[in-house]
Amino acid sequence: MHEVNPLQSLLFFLFAAVVFVPFFRRFRLGAILGYLFAGVLIGPEVLHLISEPESVLHFSEIGVVFLLFVIGLELNPNKLWKMRSQIGLLGGGQLLVSTLIIAISLYVIPIGWQYAVIIGLALALSSTAFAIQLMAEKGILASANGRRGFAILLMQDLAVIPILLIVQAFGDSSLSDQAPWWYGVLAITALLLVGRFLLNPLLGVVASFGSRETMTAAALFIVVGAAYLMDIAGLSMGMGAFIAGMMLANSHFRHQLETDIEPFKGLTLGLFFIAIGMTLNIELLLANPLLILALALSLMIVKALVIAGLLRAAHVDWRSGFSVGLMLSQGGEFAFVIMGQANMLNILPVPMIEMTNLVVGISMALTVPLVALFTVIAQQSSKAGEEEQVLPVVEQESEVLILGFGRFGQITGRILAANHIPFTALDNNPSHINFIKHFGNKIHFGDITRLDVLRAGGIEGINTILLSVGDGDKALQVLKIIKDHFPDKKVIVRARSRMNYLQLKHAGADTVIRELFSGSLDAATETLLAQGYTTSEAIKTTTMFRAHDEHLLEEAIEHHDNFDKLIEIGKQGRLELEQLFNQDKDEIS
Repeated sequence: MHEVNPLQSLLFFLFAAVVFVPFFRRFRLGAILGYLFAGVLIGPEVLHLISEPESVLHFSEIGVVFLLFVIGLELNPNKLWKMRSQIGLLGGGQLLVSTLIIAISLYVIPIGWQYAVIIGLALALSSTAFAIQLMAEKGILASANGRRGFAILLMQDLAVIPILLIVQAFGDSSLSDQAPWWYGVLAITALLLVGRFLLNPLLGVVASFGSRETMTAAALFIVVGAAYLMDIAGLSMGMGAFIAGMMLANSHFRHQLETDIEPFKGLTLGLFFIAIGMTLNIELLLANPLLILALALSLMIVKALVIAGLLRAAHVDWRSGFSVGLMLSQGGEFAFVIMGQANMLNILPVPMIEMTNLVVGISMALTVPLVALFTVIAQQSSKAGEEEQVLPVVEQESEVLILGFGRFGQITGRILAANHIPFTALDNNPSHINFIKHFGNKIHFGDITRLDVLRAGGIEGINTILLSVGDGDKALQVLKIIKDHFPDKKVIVRARSRMNYLQLKHAGADTVIRELFSGSLDAATETLLAQGYTTSEAIKTTTMFRAHDEHLLEEAIEHHDNFDKLIEIGKQGRLELEQLFNQDKDEIS
């Protein structure tokens, strides 16, 4: 076959992703299986469009680096500490027991104990993407059992770096150019110091004086720089990205970094799974279909039973526990990463790696149908028909999202905080963020005109949104984004002027607050008092004015873009207001 140039290869990758990923997602099989299938199809086993998948796999490992950085960003130390019991007992128990059962089963086949441990650790991990998606679809993610399942996945994410280090340790003896051990110590120490003292100030400078593209470049620089530092020290590149992410987990730039990295992570990680698909040994699958299917089913049953047993010890009934266990029973994406490192270090025989990758892929394909089958069986066998009681969530999530945290938004934030109502604030002004952080409020840096930043800020789980930015055009832009994608959210918006009020109401704002109106009425009340009005007369006068003005605004909404009509309504309104005041004076006299 003729040599394929890089542009043609890129075209094949993009075409495969565009065609197959939506198809697999349509049938709720997950994007990972779509990428794997695409890789099998365009690889040397089927269409021979790409003849050297190993070179693609080596480049695409940057996707795993990005993934570990994002995982590190999400591992907020405070959140980990609050969930320490569930993470340690359920997550640690699942990882340890599953690894032991799988490793012991492999050891008695027999294979070497090192092989058994590496494969056991790889297969004990689940697919976070698959499990989270399934729990969300089944409506249990926010329940007590969903949180227990999430704790297990969280422990697995935490364990990835130690597992990669264990695999690397098994291969150390065969590496002649391994860096001295103290290189690693220096690299980790340097990364921790830079993360602690330099990253946030650097990002603050970029946010203040750079463009959006500069912020994206800074995010990529942090990830690639941390990975490169670990690589030259002889450690895992993913470890560097993971540490950098954890160092920024409490940063107010976290959401912006996550959204900037997300497109690169998605594309390069998809390329990684396509490359894995290209390396799958389809001949081995066709030669031993029943064996590989039996191994995949055995893996899923073992992991499901282990998780169900641990949840039973936490006083969860067997049916609910096994349901959660089945959702977490497949092999995970990091199994491919671990097998790839084992292959690179020549620790495991190639046929053993190929068999393991096939078992993981088949287990992913079986997850959705087996969960659906178990759900049907459980519903039919249920006698009482009682639903599982959803226990209250221990960790209180934000109920209000404040977009723009200047003086206007801060007043609402202070009132919410005083009444113990949790909120999240997003602002793209570093000076606001640095000032507010001293008072302990939860505020993050981010461009609120970007949908991905709003999603990262948790808008999907928010009940009420306060849009308090001072720029009227920007407020209108953000409101339209929210109403287009989250029409059920209640949005309260700050308006700078009457015209801005009309535009915002026409765009669908639930409540519009004119920033100067209430203060101006208070000033008018005091002025009337100074002119000799009684308190009741002054309050009645301003109250009448408020009601009349608000009525005029409501009448003008449908004509917000007709300036002549607005002038006419304004003139008519002034005449009506004078008549109201004159009528009121006549009644008093």
